[in-house]
Amino acid sequence: MMIKGRNFFMTVAAVSLTVLVSPAFAATTPAALVGEYTVEAKKADKAFKGFTAENGHKFYLAEAKDKKGETVSCSGCHTKDPTKDGKTRAGKAIKPMAFSANKERFTDKAKVEKWFKRNCDDVYARACTPQEKGDFITYLINAK
Repeated sequence: MMIKGRNFFMTVAAVSLTVLVSPAFAATTPAALVGEYTVEAKKADKAFKGFTAENGHKFYLAEAKDKKGETVSCSGCHTKDPTKDGKTRAGKAIKPMAFSANKERFTDKAKVEKWFKRNCDDVYARACTPQEKGDFITYLINAK
């Protein structure tokens, strides 16, 4: 069955609207992510008091033993200055982590969650907590 004329345009409009309002395709902001992690942190810890850039900075610099026993940290690949480009252990370039230097950071929740999952497992050999995620993003959206 072929869709013609007005029905074609109505179908295209309906599909486009569905894609635009679908959570999977919705863009976000760093502040919105912090809000979502606030909700998660409150569920995980009734004593939750909020996120701090200071704790996020400490987390960013913290060293841990990875699964291979090597000492690693977020800043090991992303540099101690998150406004600068970094490099993976394989030598691949990484854009700056700080939102001030890279306006694409923390604007896609699926990407943010993908990288938290991968990097928390690689660096800390565990999942990061909502508190750690919120502190980390709070630090990086305030880093200049």
